[in-house]
Order: sequence, then structure tokens, then C-alpha cells
Amino acid sequence: MMPPATIETDFRADAGVPAPWPGRLVAWANSPAYLALADLLIVLAAAALPWSTTLPAIFVALWLPVVAPTIQWRELARQLAQPAFAFPLLLLALAIMGMLWSEAPWAARLRGVTPAAKFWVIPFLLHQFRRSQRGVLVLIAFAISCSLLMILSWIVMFDPALKITRTVSDGVPVKNYIDQSQEFALCAFALAQPALTLLRSGRWLAAIGCLALITAFMANLLFVVSARTALLYMAVLLLLFASLHLSRRGMLALFAAVAVAAALVWSTSPYLRQRIADIAVEYRSYENNTLASTAQRLNYWNKSIRFFAEAPLLGHGTGSIRQLFERDAAGQTGLRGEVVNNPHNQTLNVAVQWGFLGVILLYAMWLSHLRLFVGSGLAAWIGLVVVTQNVVSSLLNSHLFDFHEGWIYVLGVGVAGGMRLRQLRTLESG
Repeated sequence: MMPPATIETDFRADAGVPAPWPGRLVAWANSPAYLALADLLIVLAAAALPWSTTLPAIFVALWLPVVAPTIQWRELARQLAQPAFAFPLLLLALAIMGMLWSEAPWAARLRGVTPAAKFWVIPFLLHQFRRSQRGVLVLIAFAISCSLLMILSWIVMFDPALKITRTVSDGVPVKNYIDQSQEFALCAFALAQPALTLLRSGRWLAAIGCLALITAFMANLLFVVSARTALLYMAVLLLLFASLHLSRRGMLALFAAVAVAAALVWSTSPYLRQRIADIAVEYRSYENNTLASTAQRLNYWNKSIRFFAEAPLLGHGTGSIRQLFERDAAGQTGLRGEVVNNPHNQTLNVAVQWGFLGVILLYAMWLSHLRLFVGSGLAAWIGLVVVTQNVVSSLLNSHLFDFHEGWIYVLGVGVAGGMRLRQLRTLESG
């Protein structure tokens, strides 16, 4: 005999009575069309990121209520024990708790939490794209969007009137050259592994397409406009690619080709030579107490180290950086009198506000995400590029807390990380 509950259920179905609304909601939320909508919103956020700050925020805000019914909450709760899921949330929790011991005004404390607020998205993206097969569409959308921006960058270099927004630098259609450099370098190195795979498999046409895009992105960085930080993380990423994907002979051939290309670029790019030469000039500005990029960073770092030494364990609290610079700048002029809320170094940004505890959580998060991407495959390589670029660029900037670079990290780690977790699950089950 069938259990009473089963008899009642079957009777309701046979009688044409609709299932209770919670059941219908669950069935609807797990339908292919609904799951595709949740993925599409992240695809749109990634595609919009190179062009806008407003649109990605809108798409992520829309994504949250859409994805919520699809989440397997018990599974997510178990996943939160994994470091890659846990440490972003712990760093955000510390930023929230840091408001309690900060002496900054409450408005500044709340603003201090905002840069870290995006970290809550990482565990949900990891969870979503561990189940979804559309993670690669997010990566493709970002690459296509950056490619279109790169083409426009070349155009506006010759005709600045075609810029979409008023930017300071030639060859920058929207936002600024730092954000653009981060995007173009990321795409160039992300495409390196697929290009090598295509070459080895004899798929020459697709390989040539990837190599052409890589060349166009690199040429834009070297001849049009680039952040000097890009030269640092591109060197690290080049070494990383060579060590992971090439034989010793291949490494020697690559480095020889890079040396020849560097000599050629140096002799033909006045822009690059000037950018490098400016470093020495700007360093002397530090001694002369005048404003210049290199001098400003040295000043920010020197002061931030002193602030950190004043409260090394838990820092001065969330949102305290500007108040500390204001206090130190009293009676000062020129470079020494400058007041900022960003020391242009991610470690110091965290250390000043949350001390050693914050630095430990920051590096634990970076390390957990690096470990997630140890392995082979497209997702592992792209995730490794995203994390490595962020770690290196954060030596000279607070890129995790910047909107553009921070969201590149969140989307890159969340999507590629979910793809990597899916790959690992397949390997384990196979």
C-alpha cells in the first residue's frame, strides 16, 4: 500500500490540482531557462565592466535576487569551510568589525567598508559556476568587450574627439589608463595558454587569431598608453607562463624573442622611454617636497608605515586612513601636506586599518585563491593570471579596494574558480 502522503500527492496531480507554490517556485528556479538567466546577468556584468562602473553594479544587483532561489544552501554552507570561500568573507567581516574601534567619523567608517563589500560575491560565484557550464561565456564576453575597447583605443589615439568620456590620456576612450592597462594585459596573458594549446593541436587559424589579439593588446600597452605598474606584472606573468607551459628550450626561445622585441620597442616607442625616464625625475620630487607620481607613493608609504607602527595588532579601524593623513599633514605644505585615503599599496591599506590581523587575512585569501588554480586547463590558467596580476599590481596600488580592478578580481576568481571546482569534481568522480 502506498503511504498516505504519496496517495494525496498523486490524487492532487491526477485531479489537475496545482502543486503548492513553494514546490512550483523550486521547480521554476531550477529550470534551464531560469538558470541561464542567472548566468546571463554575470555575462553582462563582465561585458560591461571595461566600459562602465554603473552597469556592472546594476547587473550584479539584479543577479542577487535571481540567483538566490537556485542556491543549494546546505551545500554552500559546507563549502564555506573551504579557504577559497571563507577568507573573502572573513576579510569583509573584519572590515565591518573594524568600525567599532575606529576614531573616524561614522560616515568615513561606512565608506571604509564599501571597498571590501564586493568580497561577499566571491563565494556565491564559486558556488554558481561550480554547477553551471556557462563560465566560459563570461570569460569570452569580457575578452570580446576588451577587444572592442582596444580597437577604439587605437582609433581615439589618432582622433581624441571620438572619446566616449573626457579622459586625461590619449588613447583612453573611457575611464583611465590604469584600468585599461589592467584589462589589456589580463587579456593578452589569458589568451597565451589557449594560443599555445591551439598551436600544439595544429588548429592554425584559431591560433593565429589568438596571437593577433595578443599582439594588438601588447602593442597598445607599449605604444599607446600603459601604467608603469603593467610593466612589472607583465614581467611576472611572462615568467609564470614560461615556467608552467614551456620546456627549457621553449623558455630560452621565448626570452630571446622577448629581448629582441623589447629592444625594438625601446628604439621605436618614445612614449615608453619617457615613461621610464620619468621615474628618476619623480623620485627627486620626493626630496624636493613637490608633487609627482613616484614621490607621492614614497610619501604615502612612509607615512602609512608609521601609522601601522602606532597600532600594529588591530590597526586604527575602518575608514581611518584619511583622518590619519589629515593629522599628519597639519602645518605641512607641498608633498608632505597632501591628504589621501589610499596609500597606493594594498598591504599598507589593510595594515593601517586592521593591523597584522588584516594582513594575515589578506594574504591568506590570496594564497587560498592561488592554490585553487594550481593545475592544468583554461580555468586554472586564467584564475592564476587574475590572482597573480592583482597581487603584483597591489604592490603599487590598492587594487583589491579599487572598483574596476577589484571587480576584475571578484569576477575572475569567482567564475574561473567555479569552473576549476567543477573540473576537480569531475576528476574526482571519474
